[in-house]
Amino acid sequence: MSHALPPPGSIVLRSALVRGVGFLGVWIVLIGAAPADSVAGLAAGAGAAWASLRLVPPGAARVRPAALLGLVPRFLWQSVVAGVDVARRALDPRMPLRPGFVRYACRLEPGLTRNAFATLTSLLPGTVPVEDDGETLLYHCLDVEQPVVAQLSAEERRLSLVFPGARGHD
Repeated sequence: MSHALPPPGSIVLRSALVRGVGFLGVWIVLIGAAPADSVAGLAAGAGAAWASLRLVPPGAARVRPAALLGLVPRFLWQSVVAGVDVARRALDPRMPLRPGFVRYACRLEPGLTRNAFATLTSLLPGTVPVEDDGETLLYHCLDVEQPVVAQLSAEERRLSLVFPGARGHD
């Protein structure tokens, strides 16, 4: 039995179909599944798939779907926790704020995966990535005495499960 790679055209076609269906799904969630909107939804899905293939060609980043699905609930939960934490810190005068900056030596290669990491970690309570020099990410924190680096390291490990082979500077 041969394990030859499929022809490059089939990879592009498969990726275009998967992305198009995914974008159509987003359209349906946002707009609804009304038959009158189906032509516009199909056109939007196809256009978004075409643009995504130009911006992120197939094979640029491998994703483990099961790990990604496991990350989604965490992402949603972090969004809620971060919002509540920031509101609590901002509105409660007894909460001491120790704002400042923390550098994190990210081991993810610059590009799509590292950008996903910065986006994901912007939802940690009280942290916002503000700079990426290619070696480290600079975060503005509401309280620099919190275990920010440990939290970032844990999130990097989780994201590395979604994107196999994403680590770089180990």
